[in-house]
Amino acid sequence: MIATGTAEASIPGYYWQWRGHSIYYVKAGTKREGIPPLLLVHGFGASTDHWRKNIAQLKDDFEVWAIDLLGFGRSAKADVQYSGELWRDQLFDFITEVIGSTVVLAGNSLGGYCALCVASQRPSAVMGLVLLNSAGPFTDTKVPENNNSWQKWMSKLSRWVLLQPIPSYLLFQYVRQRSTIRKTLERVYLDRSAVSDRLIEEIYRPSCDRGAAKVFASVFKTPRGEMVDVLLQQLQCPLLLLWGEGDPWMNAKERGAKFKKYYPNLTEHYLRAGHCPHDEVPTEVNRLLRDWVFSVQ
Repeated sequence: MIATGTAEASIPGYYWQWRGHSIYYVKAGTKREGIPPLLLVHGFGASTDHWRKNIAQLKDDFEVWAIDLLGFGRSAKADVQYSGELWRDQLFDFITEVIGSTVVLAGNSLGGYCALCVASQRPSAVMGLVLLNSAGPFTDTKVPENNNSWQKWMSKLSRWVLLQPIPSYLLFQYVRQRSTIRKTLERVYLDRSAVSDRLIEEIYRPSCDRGAAKVFASVFKTPRGEMVDVLLQQLQCPLLLLWGEGDPWMNAKERGAKFKKYYPNLTEHYLRAGHCPHDEVPTEVNRLLRDWVFSVQ
C-alpha cells in the first residue's frame, strides 16, 4: 500500500510497505519512451534529501526515483540485522513491484555498494549502473604491515566495546549532534560552502526517530558482504564511475584502478569534489550521468 508523504513541496513523497516496514521514496519527472528510469540510492546516514539537487535537474530528461534504505531517512528504523543483502533485496523488490521496469541504478558510498549488489546478483532489474565513491571491500585489501599483535588486540577490544549497548549509544549521541555532523561534512566536502544548514538538518532529523540508535549500533554488527571484485566479475551491464578525487575516506585513483582491473569496459570521470560529488558538484554529475545514459541506449 502506498501512502503520500511530504519531503519537499516540489517532489512528491510516498510510502511503500516492504516486509512489514514503511519505506519512503520520491518520484519526479515522467516516463519517456526508450529512456530508462533512474533510481538514486543514498549513502550511510543520508536519505532521498541528499539527491534533491540532482532530481531537480534530471527530472527534465528522466523519470527519477530515489529511495530511503531501511533504517535511514524517513523509512522505518527496524530492529533487524542490516546487511548489503537486505538492502539489495529491498532495492530489487522496489524496482520490480513499484517502478515496474528495468532501471539505471545510481548509488553513493554505501548506496553504491548496495546498487552493485543488485546489478550483479539481480541483473534482470538493472540495465545500467552508476557508482559515486562507492564503498565495499576488495579481496586483495591489504592489512598494513605495522599492524602488530598489540594493534590487532586494541582493534578487537575497540570493536567489542562498541558492540556493547551503552558505549554504542553514547557514541551515537555524540555523532548525531549538529556540530559533529557539520565537522564531519566539512572534512569530506572540498567545497565547504556546500555544507549548508539545510544539509545538516536533513541528516540530523532522521537521527531523532525512534530506533535510530539501534540502527547506528547495527553498523558494528553487520556481517561483511560479498567482495567488490567478486561482484564485478558477475556484472554484465554498462558501468559508469564518478569519483570525487578529494575524498579523504578513500583513495579514489587507487580504488578506481581496482574497479578497472576487474571490469575493464567501464567509463570513469574524476571530479574536483569529496565523498559526495553528486551533492557538491551536482551540475557536473548530472551532465555526465545524462550524457552517459543517452550514449549507452
